[in-house]
Amino acid sequence: MTENPKTLAVALQYQAPHAPKVTAIGRGELARRIVEVGGASGVPISENAGLAVALSNVEIDQEIPENLYRAVAEVLAYILRVSRQLN
Repeated sequence: MTENPKTLAVALQYQAPHAPKVTAIGRGELARRIVEVGGASGVPISENAGLAVALSNVEIDQEIPENLYRAVAEVLAYILRVSRQLN
């Protein structure tokens, strides 16, 4: 079954030198709230359905697995570029 990207949200927290951690996973209404609260708090939002599905299998408060480092790094790099353009 394919997950609808609009019904799944995964929140990450990154503090170097550690790997990013999954801090929230939600589907449906909870996914909408995660995105809403994050956006209202100034948290950058990126849509990547495949990555969200993969990250949804990680336990809350656990670091992302090594096989997802590259995909998450690409998202973080994108967010940094967008943030710099806005400032």
